[in-house]
Amino acid sequence: MSVIEVWPGELPHGQEHVQEERPILTPYLLEASQGERHAAVIVCPGGGYGMRAGHEGRPVAEWLNRIGLSAFVLDYRVAPSKHPAPLVDAQQAIRIVRANAAEWGLDPARIGILGFSAGGHLAASASVLFQPGDETSDDPLLRESSRPNLAVLCYPVISLLPEFGHQGSMRNLLGEEASEDQVRAMSQELQVSAETPPCFIWHTSDDPVVPVENALYFAASLRRHGVPFELHSYESGRHGIGLAEDHPYAQPWTAACERWLRLQGF
Repeated sequence: MSVIEVWPGELPHGQEHVQEERPILTPYLLEASQGERHAAVIVCPGGGYGMRAGHEGRPVAEWLNRIGLSAFVLDYRVAPSKHPAPLVDAQQAIRIVRANAAEWGLDPARIGILGFSAGGHLAASASVLFQPGDETSDDPLLRESSRPNLAVLCYPVISLLPEFGHQGSMRNLLGEEASEDQVRAMSQELQVSAETPPCFIWHTSDDPVVPVENALYFAASLRRHGVPFELHSYESGRHGIGLAEDHPYAQPWTAACERWLRLQGF
């Protein structure tokens, strides 16, 4: 299957005077036998909302395929595009996958989202700022909910507040003149509700770029709202290690995540 344009027509929330990329989904579908339905995960690479890191895209989709899951890599809009462009891209991607689940051999009730760093912020945003489906809509995509069934957050940016937030992501997403209200609205530790889907979160404790408090505060908020989660904080590791296949501390995250996905019915 070729790449899928997230918005075949006019881009919503386009930025005036900005030459914007067109967001796309690249599918990595497993073959389904008659009557079989796979779970699927949408992958959001990191890059501070300024770019998208290649090693957090295709290799991750291929790992998901190896553990029996279909995958889609989302090339969402980044700077100079601003909020809400990346979020609506992710929401629409979830709707597209869910609406086409039968054709693609997928289970519409098992659609997850996974993100690294700023892509983790986007995955968290899609998990807390989702929209229910509108059964009365003439648009078949808008009849679908944009809520993922679970989220995997890898060394995620969660907060945009000054104390522990990643200020580069904040500036790229909201701009230099963002108000305190705008920053708080996109600091996702403050937006969790009881409707947030289950989450798997991992981070390294000495991450020098995105402090581990991002993961800890989000997990604490999930706990307060009764949302199931699994949290791993590995002792040491630089930011952006992706699958961490040769990393002495963080390498076990993929095995732990696979086990958690199985327990979630994926």
